[in-house]
Amino acid sequence: MQSAAAPTRAGSRLCKRCGERKAALKRPKTLEQICRECFYIVFEDEIHQTIVDNNLFKAGERVAIGASGGKDSTVLAYVLSELNKRHKYGLDLFLLSIDEGITGYRDDSLETVKRNELQYGLPLKIVSYKDLYDWTMDDIVKAIGLKNNCTFCGVFRRQALDRGAALLKVDKIVTGHNADDIAETVLLNILRGDIARLSRCTFITTGEDGPIPRCKPFKYTYEKEIVMYAYFKKLDYFSTECIYSPNAYRGFAREFIKDLERMRPRAILDIITSGENFRISTTTRMPEQGTCERCGYISSQKLCKACVLLDGLNRGLPKLGIGRTAKVGARADGSGEQQGKRAERNRLSLQGKHGNLDF
Repeated sequence: MQSAAAPTRAGSRLCKRCGERKAALKRPKTLEQICRECFYIVFEDEIHQTIVDNNLFKAGERVAIGASGGKDSTVLAYVLSELNKRHKYGLDLFLLSIDEGITGYRDDSLETVKRNELQYGLPLKIVSYKDLYDWTMDDIVKAIGLKNNCTFCGVFRRQALDRGAALLKVDKIVTGHNADDIAETVLLNILRGDIARLSRCTFITTGEDGPIPRCKPFKYTYEKEIVMYAYFKKLDYFSTECIYSPNAYRGFAREFIKDLERMRPRAILDIITSGENFRISTTTRMPEQGTCERCGYISSQKLCKACVLLDGLNRGLPKLGIGRTAKVGARADGSGEQQGKRAERNRLSLQGKHGNLDF
């Protein structure tokens, strides 16, 4: 009986880590065949190690988790909450969501975030474009169309996160950017010839010279493994793509990265490593960071990009902010009573219902 049973056990696919339970999946990152229990352990341990190795947090810090309701931010909220308790990080965690005002997309995803608030016991703060800028993305798309709308959304969301974090009085923001996202960004910055962003896009912590630092605990975590973790853990997340970004430039880079991953799973980490090892020539002139003259937000120009874009929208010239900021800024700063009234209206619009937030 024993000799008959031996071949069956040897031929079964056992977990490569514990050697006891049946393998339930093949890790996209390492191609190891492992069981669910071991997958949970290595997934969480790798994130914990990333946090520890990079000194992302200090005990007592208030940390806002950028929560969209999607798989990345939902898994981040769940895992960070678990690790905080397990390893006694001593963090006060909050969920911070941005309502861009996209009917049929963001309103539905925010319902998921509200459920996450109850599921994980984390306080939630929602900041909206309407409150901050007096514009929604639905309004902006009507004005600009689908070609450049992602530019507006990206710029406004980045500033809205900082403003929401300031309201929560947090020390840091964490986002669900994963290894795939960072590899895509490296590729995009190379294709655009954007040296300034290329030099910092692989940093695990950014914005240390700005209002509030941002951390990426998922820097080395594969998107496929995040999806697997959410699926096996049965986490509650929203999976619909934004209705306004079907032809976003990043989508083409994403497909290319996926093709590389299919041929060689290690390619994603190798691209990140390449980005980390880039050296910017000492003769390359980098933009100097200052503050926006109108809203006080960090900017390398007289007016930050959000103010420039908002100025164009309020003047009925939405394409005014698409292009060189310096030229638009110069126009926006022109003399005359009418220009002054517009500037004041834009300043008040940026302050929104939350008042003037000092950066």
